Amino acid sequence: MKIHKNLDSIINSIPIDVKLVAVSKTKPIDQIKLAYDCGQKDFGENKVQELVNKYNSLNKDIRWHMIGHLQRNKVKFIAPFIHLIHSVDSYRLLKEINKQGFKCNRLINILVQIDISNDNSKFGFSYNEFEELVNKNEINSFKNICVKGFMGMASFTDNQKKIGLEFKSLNNFYLKYKDSLKLDTLSMGMSGDYKIAIEHNTNMIRLGSSIFGSR
Repeated sequence: MKIHKNLDSIINSIPIDVKLVAVSKTKPIDQIKLAYDCGQKDFGENKVQELVNKYNSLNKDIRWHMIGHLQRNKVKFIAPFIHLIHSVDSYRLLKEINKQGFKCNRLINILVQIDISNDNSKFGFSYNEFEELVNKNEINSFKNICVKGFMGMASFTDNQKKIGLEFKSLNNFYLKYKDSLKLDTLSMGMSGDYKIAIEHNTNMIRLGSSIFGSR
């Protein structure tokens, strides 16, 4: 019942146009089923093997999101069914996803991960690196990829002003390319900072502990 209450509380508190991805990594099947029975259909995982196992075990109308760092040699395992890959952080990964999409005869939806925190422990394109892809028209050369938008993770800090500035910067970047690249998704905000992300126009948040409790 706690998962039900948590989901109700979150959904009732966020804008109607903000998509909630329930981060189910490390969570057992029965807890995911509880969330699913409450109407939650979008779930995020960060390990490919765990994601594949859960896909095979659960209802096929679940929309699975890959939110963790994705190795190129693991793309083939999720390419046939993944709903959205949030963590596309390199040109080589773009090429591999496109290759596997072609093999599966699928257009794979992705978000380009931007390193908004300048934290060496995080992955992602810099703003300049992504702009270079656009300027060279390489971002439009992948026929089995659909770039839906951007994903960013703020610095791990209690400084809410710093977090806000990082989210604001990514939102401005999203707005810059929204029309020309036909983007519709800005994924930023996790359990500790999603309210700040909403203030800066995110339309997709990734919450785990707020739903399932702390690990």
